[in-house]
Amino acid sequence: MSYEATLEKVSKVAAAADPLGATVKFVFKGGEGVIFIDGSQDPNTVSTEDKEAECSISVDKGDFDKLMSGDMNPMMAFMSGKLKIEGNMGIAMKLSSLFG
Repeated sequence: MSYEATLEKVSKVAAAADPLGATVKFVFKGGEGVIFIDGSQDPNTVSTEDKEAECSISVDKGDFDKLMSGDMNPMMAFMSGKLKIEGNMGIAMKLSSLFG
């Protein structure tokens, strides 16, 4: 899936989800871009801004697409090192509504 298609899918899912109450940034390995979710407002908003977030998740773009489609379990991805979390781990746990 292209970066633009992934961004569009995340935007739709985030807008429909309950507010996260925090900011989250997905950083794609290899410089493939950033997706920033501002969940401090209702609805959640999504941008490509690379700014400070309460929780930052580093992941390969292909693995992120698998997470979004439900083809990869987020907990297993974390345990196997396919995604790395910096910042507030509790916020990362709230992201299950975005995956699958």
